[in-house]
Amino acid sequence: MSDTRARIDQLVKTNPVVLFMKGNRFFPQCGFSARAIGILQQTGVKFETVDVLSDPEIRQGIKDYANWPTIPQLYIKGEFVGGSDIMASMYESGELQKALTAG
Repeated sequence: MSDTRARIDQLVKTNPVVLFMKGNRFFPQCGFSARAIGILQQTGVKFETVDVLSDPEIRQGIKDYANWPTIPQLYIKGEFVGGSDIMASMYESGELQKALTAG
């Protein structure tokens, strides 16, 4: 396993909710990342963020990790959920809140 993949694996598995995004929760660097942060803040759940702009290896590595070409990417309990559009759809249906509070 490459160092980058191992780092991503560690982040995904040690944080119950982690968002790989452009920027950080206080200063999102793209509209999709800002939307994702807003959705997570609406749920009230604790979450971690990883700024892919500050680490080019993570930026490319996370795309390979989930075989998903875009950022942001949300992981809940080690499982890839999706990007901001999927998060919005899940939030509107109540699925996201269930996923965040399950188990």
